[in-house]
Amino acid sequence: MDLTAVREVVDGRSTLPWEPGEAWLAGGTALFAEPRTDLWRLRDLSRCGWPPLTVTEDGLEVAATCTISDLLAFARAPGQPWPRARTLIADCCQAFSSSFKVWNTATVGGNVCLALPAGPMISLAVALDGMCQVRGRDGRRSRMPVTDFVTGPGRTVLRPGDLLRSLHLPAAALTRPVAWRRVSLRPLGRSAALVTGTRASGTGRTSIAVTAATIRPVVLTFDQPPSATVLRDAVAGALEPGLIVEDVHGLPAWRRHLVFQLADEVRRALSRR
Repeated sequence: MDLTAVREVVDGRSTLPWEPGEAWLAGGTALFAEPRTDLWRLRDLSRCGWPPLTVTEDGLEVAATCTISDLLAFARAPGQPWPRARTLIADCCQAFSSSFKVWNTATVGGNVCLALPAGPMISLAVALDGMCQVRGRDGRRSRMPVTDFVTGPGRTVLRPGDLLRSLHLPAAALTRPVAWRRVSLRPLGRSAALVTGTRASGTGRTSIAVTAATIRPVVLTFDQPPSATVLRDAVAGALEPGLIVEDVHGLPAWRRHLVFQLADEVRRALSRR
């Protein structure tokens, strides 16, 4: 869709003062999806030249401008580290309810900043203890967990002019056994509930993360692998009123049921790994 009110597209590195009516442009698949008559200037991040993916001893650095297709190619490439995590990365990339043409343009950072409950990059980052690197409008940098970055449907901690620079997935999380379960109303439809789980091999510390069914990510952490009863009680306590998504992709009662079911399936899958 044409953004008819836009009068100017500038380099994302521009030092021009940020003004009302501006937006960051990365892939643009969401930005150009609907009329935005309030926008008059776009700041193009594609000109920044950030490497899409950087592998280090500390983990995986994913630039906000990394496309879904680049991330999927990394996950499928032979010889790359972290085979367990790469399986989850590939699954989350393929959870997009869109075609490969969108994957070639849509970005990891854009999906996280869009903050939709069914955003698969949010699910991925939450499962692997992702940390957001944020650059404020004043140039200051800060880091925070993705669970703190996304605050609700379509809402993040970003203020006007703030920028998500990258996601860091720590090596410790990338080496853990991992399991995931996902349900949607249609085979290629938007996720109605997505539950991931990881377990630390040495200590047994287990994390169960719920996304898609909830308006913001919910993470449950256990010092030891939980029993079915312990997990169910923890899930029941975490699903506070108003937390379950209600839209055309699934009724709240059904989504709530799915969370309990999928969480237990993830628990049992982790016990076999």
